[in-house]
Amino acid sequence: MPDLPRDLPTQVEAALAEDIGAGDVTAALVPAAQRVRGRVITREPAVLCGRAWAQETFRRLDPAVRLSWNADDGERLSADQVVFEIAGPARPVLTGERTALNFLQLLSGTATAARAYVDAIAGTACRILDTRKTLPGLRSAQKYAVRCGGADNHRLGLFDQVLIKENHIAAAGSISAAIAAARTHSPGLRVEVEVETPQELQEALAAAPDIIMLDEFGLADMRAAVALRDARAAVVKLEASGSVSLSTVRAIAETGVDYISVGAITKHIKALDLSMRLEFNTG
Repeated sequence: MPDLPRDLPTQVEAALAEDIGAGDVTAALVPAAQRVRGRVITREPAVLCGRAWAQETFRRLDPAVRLSWNADDGERLSADQVVFEIAGPARPVLTGERTALNFLQLLSGTATAARAYVDAIAGTACRILDTRKTLPGLRSAQKYAVRCGGADNHRLGLFDQVLIKENHIAAAGSISAAIAAARTHSPGLRVEVEVETPQELQEALAAAPDIIMLDEFGLADMRAAVALRDARAAVVKLEASGSVSLSTVRAIAETGVDYISVGAITKHIKALDLSMRLEFNTG
């Protein structure tokens, strides 16, 4: 399982503050001594992600709330499977229900989307990458979910990898000048450059970045790019980007590119359909 994000507690704290505000006025109607048991069920097949966020949600509200999980992050769930069982004081369970399920439905949806793309290219040497098209404030959570789905993270932000795109190239004057400047200003970081034509690819290969992003290349041009890279015995990796879908990703992977970046796995997310059923102890 991937390492958990360091800012996980901060994400949960912000989510609870947003939901509870000055206090849960509806949960206050429940007797303080009331206890409850329940279970969360998934209505559809999925890849589970978000256990630690749910745990942290209830821990912050009341450590007496106990969760018993039936799957780990990254494991596949079947429709109508019990994801976890919950027991404890009723008030914190009711207060934390929506926040916990919001994290689970978002992150499981992200992991499930990533897994679908990974499964679609199974048997090739290509890897699926995410992008920075994430929900503000929840990037590290979604990046974790992508890894739980079997895909890889691209860069985490603007600080850990150089990605030179058309506007950077225009400002620098040329692809080769932009790559040279990146090597000078950010030694030790990976340098990637985006190209839009075969001519730009030629210039980029000569400048030797770590990765070349082939933006909106057709399949024939991708195959030609791989052949040109291999003919030059260049160590640069090739990444396909743009107009990628589940129906096209396999053909793209089979061109021989090393990576395919897919913004959809973090921005076009269908939340997992979860249901929490509770039973109150009236004895």
